[in-house]
Amino acid sequence: MSSTIDETPLSAFPYERRNSLEKHLQTRPEMQDLKNRHILLNTNVAPSLQSAQQELDRQRATDSLKKNLEKRPERDELVERNILPASTAAPALQAQARELERHMLADNLEHKIQNRPEPESLITQGILTEDEDPRSS
Repeated sequence: MSSTIDETPLSAFPYERRNSLEKHLQTRPEMQDLKNRHILLNTNVAPSLQSAQQELDRQRATDSLKKNLEKRPERDELVERNILPASTAAPALQAQARELERHMLADNLEHKIQNRPEPESLITQGILTEDEDPRSS
């Protein structure tokens, strides 16, 4: 199968087809735009070496990622330093779990405040002295 290149000038095409092609050529993206969008390689290396350069870049990124992952602290250390929550709940549920924990702490504190002993009983038990009675201030 032999491939041939059509070298027919644009003037040989019908007028509408020629205008359409010219319009597409005018709106064709710039080479730098194609490089910025990673469609064309942004390199000054010979085309025969571009794939090798791309593979080396990929390998360098892989090596850097592996090195940084090896240095990464363990989860227990991050929990200890309060960077990660101690919760084992799914990330989507962690905010709700924190909110629930806050409400439980508030309820527990409210319960303890309501059930605290009267100052007289603390004075009779010898926990408070007459001078420390909160009602006398």
